[in-house]
Amino acid sequence: MSKEKKAIDFEQQLASLEDLVESLESGELSLEESLKAFEQGIKVARECQTALKDAEQKVEVLTKQGDQLVSQPFDSEQ
Repeated sequence: MSKEKKAIDFEQQLASLEDLVESLESGELSLEESLKAFEQGIKVARECQTALKDAEQKVEVLTKQGDQLVSQPFDSEQ
């Protein structure tokens, strides 16, 4: 998956999370719908946290290259 695709996915996931929060805050959902929305929100939030953690680790890799700033692909499985 390309970097641009990941960025778009992150932005879409974040927008999805914002929509879920708005739905929950509206108070118009039934208890069952609220629980489903909450579960989905937790899933999306975890995915966003993972994406941010990967980005943070990549920044650390980039900044720890001594005097030169060298871009290297980040392998999230390391």
